Amino acid sequence: MKRIHSLAMLNHLMTSWMKNKCLLVLTGPTAVGKTDLSLEIARTLNAEILSADARQFYKELQIGTAAPSKQILEAVKHHFVGHLSVQDYYNVAMFEQQALQLLQKLFQTSDYALLVGGSGLYIDTLCYGIDELPDPEPIVRLEIDNLYEKEGLSGLRKLLKQLDPDYYSSVDPANHKRIMRALEVCLATGKTFTELRTSNQKQRPFLIKKVVLNRPRQELFSRINQRVVEMIQAGLIEETISLHNMRHLNALNTVGYKELFFWLSNKWTLKTAIEKIKTSTRRYAKRQLTWFRRYEDAAFFHPSEKDKILDYLNA
Repeated sequence: MKRIHSLAMLNHLMTSWMKNKCLLVLTGPTAVGKTDLSLEIARTLNAEILSADARQFYKELQIGTAAPSKQILEAVKHHFVGHLSVQDYYNVAMFEQQALQLLQKLFQTSDYALLVGGSGLYIDTLCYGIDELPDPEPIVRLEIDNLYEKEGLSGLRKLLKQLDPDYYSSVDPANHKRIMRALEVCLATGKTFTELRTSNQKQRPFLIKKVVLNRPRQELFSRINQRVVEMIQAGLIEETISLHNMRHLNALNTVGYKELFFWLSNKWTLKTAIEKIKTSTRRYAKRQLTWFRRYEDAAFFHPSEKDKILDYLNA
């Protein structure tokens, strides 16, 4: 209750003077070209950038998350980049409160702020808020734990597809904790996780404009494959080796690292692991686009259309 009260107070304080302030959401699939364009737009608008890439929150994950370089961070002020350790506890509710507090500060000196990244859940949380979903009865949680123990991730996915096909189509299929949480809510309430998450959208006191960047599929996939090659050349293997003893942490259950952990466990060859990274990243990009196409209030652009994006922002 304390978090709900503090967020309500924060929204109330922000309402009166922020009606003409604008949060520009610049999102799209991985490797589409968000970083370069966000720098150009941030300079044009005299705006600072909030990261909506949950993997870039962790300071240990530099190469595998394509985290902004030191030069980029010096060129435009960024927030929520490298502010956590993989060993820290963090969730979207904490992000929501911290981001709203930050926007209150940023809008005192600028009319714009940019939210840049591809983590749809974090974007939705800042734009619409996150519902206080009910905690399940212990027996429900035990039921889900037993299912995971007996049938593994495939069993969880199968049940989620039956109970909430909409959330199944957008959730990271490798994130067992997120799937288990959705199943707990479905079984505890008799409603879908999707319905409960979106039933009570919060009104923000500032304007929100969403831009989704996209490219033709083959163009995007080619960029993804090339990025993987560049990450390997930049030291992704060495970075993964340095994190191997922490591979059990949820922050490291992510594309790039988990495939190389299989190689380090002698389950795959290095060549196989690298190809798996490319495949997993392409699949991740497809899931991101599935999520973003739900946005009825978003405009889609190619990353080269900076002037059109600025016209849309000013319209």
